[in-house]
Amino acid sequence: MIIPEIVHIGGERTVTGSCHLLKAHGLTIMVDCGLYQGGDKADSSKIQPSPSEIDYLFLTHAHIDHIGRLPELIVNGFAGEIICSYPTKALLAPMLTDTMRLAGYSKSHEKKILAVIEEQSWGFEYNQPFELKKEIKFKLGRAGHILGSCFFTFYIPNELGPEKIFTVLFSGDLGNYDTPILCDPDQPGRCDLLILESTYGDRLHEGRSQRLEQLSHHIKNALRNGGKIFVPAFALGRTQEFLFEIDRLFADHPPVPVIVDSPLGLKITSIYSSLSEFWDKESRDLLASGDLPFDFNHLYSSTGHREHDQLLEMPGPAIIIAGSGMCTGGRILDHLATGLADKRNDIFFVGYQARGTIGHDILKYHNRPEGYIVIGRQNVPIKAKVHQLTGYSAHADQRGLIGWVESMPEKPGIIKLVHGEPKAQKVLADIFCKKGYTVEK
Repeated sequence: MIIPEIVHIGGERTVTGSCHLLKAHGLTIMVDCGLYQGGDKADSSKIQPSPSEIDYLFLTHAHIDHIGRLPELIVNGFAGEIICSYPTKALLAPMLTDTMRLAGYSKSHEKKILAVIEEQSWGFEYNQPFELKKEIKFKLGRAGHILGSCFFTFYIPNELGPEKIFTVLFSGDLGNYDTPILCDPDQPGRCDLLILESTYGDRLHEGRSQRLEQLSHHIKNALRNGGKIFVPAFALGRTQEFLFEIDRLFADHPPVPVIVDSPLGLKITSIYSSLSEFWDKESRDLLASGDLPFDFNHLYSSTGHREHDQLLEMPGPAIIIAGSGMCTGGRILDHLATGLADKRNDIFFVGYQARGTIGHDILKYHNRPEGYIVIGRQNVPIKAKVHQLTGYSAHADQRGLIGWVESMPEKPGIIKLVHGEPKAQKVLADIFCKKGYTVEK
């Protein structure tokens, strides 16, 4: 049997920068083309393919660490087809527009690139087989990470006969079960090679009921101090999920204003609302009853710079949701620069904080005497209370990853761990090996 060539260009031993190549029967297929974030760096030993040689680009979901290099690919000659789910296709333009502006692209250049993406991208249904050139087939499965996220299974024929099929499964980013808005991850089929994410391969999350109790407890304690609660949240996924939980937590209305200080987050929330056919049953039932999960009393939006500046001066109590989720840029930095030194305030981290990010540094130094972080050229003391709510991670934890793999009808031939730091990968690999799985080191 001919085994296809797999090259991990990015994200092999880091949490960001996901990018993988599959080469078979003369075709070059790229799975994701993400940007590195925080302290993650590209592996200079990896040979970068010429974008013009890539036949297909498969996108597992629309987070920037999985799609952020798409404009660069197009500028450098990529002319292949872009394949993803329908929701991911709808989310590409707003996510990449924001990224291109930060990268310094002109508006006219942005429009040209977005026009190429619209022309070359295709949205596909879940759990339906489709065929590429050279009789290679693929199928999407729900990954439960964010709206539109998926895992891809490729079926690669062998010249020895149609029964000799080599299957490669790319997990993308796997989510948790019983997550608001999202359908649970689909059960994976059998595969010869499993490319598996390992972000939380060494950790466990709280369950949904536990995280709601924890969120309620922290909010009530924080509001007694009359300060602000800052929530660094990714515009895509975490913002919508957090709004859903706040709406459920305070049945009538929150006791304080909840402000989304993120133009991109507001735009993505609008797109989420338009894609209700892809929500889970709980959310669709709420919508049918007249309850829009992302809208409630005392919810406000901040779009312009003037409104943002007013928020910086506004006294608490208030809950402010702002990007970016790892505090690598965006409006959250202004809130931290003005509010981190105030002991009446609180910060809720509801997502992964990669090494080299300000979010990671806050978690690292907040318990140290005289702990501080650097924002711009300013040393900002960490006096606000810091909470890490791991139950709100969009990634499956160790238990979730193992359970997903164990749900396969048979053990995969080989497991290759990617999208994780070395420590998390080692812990997860050791567990799989003890369970009788073959793990590529």
